[in-house]
Amino acid sequence: MWRSVTQAFVLLPRSMSMSTSALPPSPIPLLTSVASYRKWRQKAFDEKKSVGFVPTMGALHDGHLSLVQKSLAENDLTVLSIFVNPAQFAPHEDLATYPRTLPRDLELLTAQQVTVGEVVRKASAVFLPQVKDMYPSGISQDISAQKGAFVEMKGYGHQMEGASRPTFFRGVATVVTKLFNAVQPTNAYFGQKDIQQALLLRRLCKDLLFPHPEADHVHIVPTSRDPDDGLALSSRNAYLSANERTYAPALITALQYAEFAWSNGESKDQSVSGAIAVIDEVKAQAAVAGVDMRLDYIEMNDSETFDVLDASSNTRLTGDVPVILSGALWVGKTRLIDNIVVGDLNRIIR
Repeated sequence: MWRSVTQAFVLLPRSMSMSTSALPPSPIPLLTSVASYRKWRQKAFDEKKSVGFVPTMGALHDGHLSLVQKSLAENDLTVLSIFVNPAQFAPHEDLATYPRTLPRDLELLTAQQVTVGEVVRKASAVFLPQVKDMYPSGISQDISAQKGAFVEMKGYGHQMEGASRPTFFRGVATVVTKLFNAVQPTNAYFGQKDIQQALLLRRLCKDLLFPHPEADHVHIVPTSRDPDDGLALSSRNAYLSANERTYAPALITALQYAEFAWSNGESKDQSVSGAIAVIDEVKAQAAVAGVDMRLDYIEMNDSETFDVLDASSNTRLTGDVPVILSGALWVGKTRLIDNIVVGDLNRIIR
């Protein structure tokens, strides 16, 4: 649906335009411009109503819907945005093939409701901004060709996911800054599966003195998982073939092994090595079935600095700061990520 990025800037094809006539029917107001959204938001300000915000790239699943449910329970009004952000995809990544399922997304969102007292709360609006509104100067997936204002998180974006995706957090910080400026939410909700992203955005709001939302109003919600095998729910799971799906839970299994080892006094190196051994065992089984698996990383990081723990670190040396045990695994052509927070979960998940 998107043009191949061989030009300097990504343009929005006519088939992607958000004209009213092209939108699917929805009982929820669909706001396709910053101007239309700001008019809606001003009314909420005037009525002194709180606004919860769930930013997404669409292809909604139960993980997204758990964020919507929490927002409905905690706010007068709830807004969900759908925007596939070109700036967080490197030129070789899956921008063109990322799932776009707006009619189905609206069906799922319409079905969500929470009763608070005698009031039944449902989603209040869907914000569907266009690329030309979000990036008035144009946008390229090639950083060297980009023009305009961008946001970087110095010292926090090169570890964990940033080591494998060096442009990712620049794109995320930029687009979420724009979304926060447009939406002006009272509260914002992110999933634990993207733990580094969520913690960076909490820090972003603190460092840049955001009033909407304030840093303490950036909420991180526990990862939603398949009830049978624990696979973290993700829009990219749709890329997995049936055969690949069988081996996808290897990552959470490996992380759980490392968590157990760490909790029983083993060092960081011992815990991570054990987790890698779990992956290697499943990888050998998958190869027999014709499924290619490749480990990107498994690591343990300080949840405040994102620094990698020393090899000899253990539970006695890390103190009260929670540790992020995370990993990324390729199953076929699909890159899966997951994490476990080890330590005082309440310091992060709230």
